[in-house]
Amino acid sequence: MLKAAGAAAGAVGIAATVSPSPAAAAPAAYAHPGLLHTRADLARMAVKVKDGAEPYTAGFARLTANRHSQTNWTPNPQAIVYRGSGSPQNYATLYNDIHAAYQNALRWHVSGDAAHGDTAVAILNAWSAKLTSVQGSADRFLAAGLYGYQFANAAELVRDHDGFELERFQKMMLDVFHPLNESFLADHNGAVITNYWTNWDLTAMCGVLATGILCDDRAIVERAVEYFKHGEGLGAVKKAIPVVYDDGLAEWLEAGRDQGHALLGVGLMGTFCEMAWNQGIDLYGYDDSRFLKGAQYVAKWSMGGDVPYTANTREKGAREGWSGTETAAEAAGVDPARTRPIWAMIANHYTKRRGLSATYLTQITAKSGPEGGGGDYGPNSGGFDQLGFGTLAFTRDKAKGTAASPTPEASATASAAASDPRPQTGGAPASPSASASASPAGGDLAATGSNDVVAWTAATGVTALAGGLLLLRRRNKAGGQSQ
Repeated sequence: MLKAAGAAAGAVGIAATVSPSPAAAAPAAYAHPGLLHTRADLARMAVKVKDGAEPYTAGFARLTANRHSQTNWTPNPQAIVYRGSGSPQNYATLYNDIHAAYQNALRWHVSGDAAHGDTAVAILNAWSAKLTSVQGSADRFLAAGLYGYQFANAAELVRDHDGFELERFQKMMLDVFHPLNESFLADHNGAVITNYWTNWDLTAMCGVLATGILCDDRAIVERAVEYFKHGEGLGAVKKAIPVVYDDGLAEWLEAGRDQGHALLGVGLMGTFCEMAWNQGIDLYGYDDSRFLKGAQYVAKWSMGGDVPYTANTREKGAREGWSGTETAAEAAGVDPARTRPIWAMIANHYTKRRGLSATYLTQITAKSGPEGGGGDYGPNSGGFDQLGFGTLAFTRDKAKGTAASPTPEASATASAAASDPRPQTGGAPASPSASASASPAGGDLAATGSNDVVAWTAATGVTALAGGLLLLRRRNKAGGQSQ
């Protein structure tokens, strides 16, 4: 039985019937790196930038120009992070440090400059040695979800770096961030299920999924995927995108709220789908590519296009206490100049991996690029809700032949039990993006064009063998927004 969290930040499970508890679950052998970026992605970035290929070099220039990506960054870890009214808010310290860790880790992989990898590790180790709690008003749940999934992505990029305290970092994720994410999805802070808009659920969902993959916990990953498909809250895909129209567009629920939160939600759902894809789980294509239709809708609307909107009324309030309703009658107004670094990832999946037509995604991606990251979109928390740099990270050649799907290796990884019969090698790579022992894990070698395969094999020294690639996997060293 679930216990109500109310205003407290207690740890509870999502539902007793969904899956076993993390402690009882057998660990899965997930592909690493395997959140937003796979080994093949990182190798592609490195090769393209080295060769001076556009738009990769323009995207890399955005990264190197960002003050967070510099090796002189000094972390400022806190024992307790607070977000929300009525608390001594210090969460900006956390999100600035997370983005510095992520950006330095990404620069390390693309450039091979060891100083950037060392800087990322120093930031992450400093926080895992000190942070004990995330607190505050209801906004603490936003902090746990947003900064949880981002923290996990930064850590995933350096998980095999000498000196990184992976087990300690995993423990921090499971003890500090994960309980809040699970609690929110299970109890919604003691509120009626529709009280919190779509982006609230999606932050928690991203946090749960990223933690499960980082910590090799199948039960946690399965909970997140199940919630995406069938969750009770407004972040589940059919509730976030409630109406599919005959023209191939599908209404994004928060378009009836405002543009900023709708963009946040689309970016978060794209992040969720990309992380799942890289473990062989295709949510991009779930329910006849429902997310594609919703993203196209938001892209058209954000550029000033006319879109239909079916009025909806949601209940608000506490389960025990005040209650009321709120009706969104039409799509809100937009500023066509407003953007977030969310589009390159989504557009490249559907148009390049899948070879589908996505006119509005293509247009808004071109308009928004080259994408920057945290610190490039204003100093407040909303400018740090996405890790960004999608032009560099997600631009890819169009897949040849049939529509892409997650690679057999990643699909097997996602459903495997604890044993992993695949070849494994140990040791940290001399170059982060060019190691023969590194795995091109996730959905990218099979899902990208032949040019990416050639680039990856050239960078790693692994050759194509009898119609396929020898896939080697590195051994795992470890045994905002207002309501």
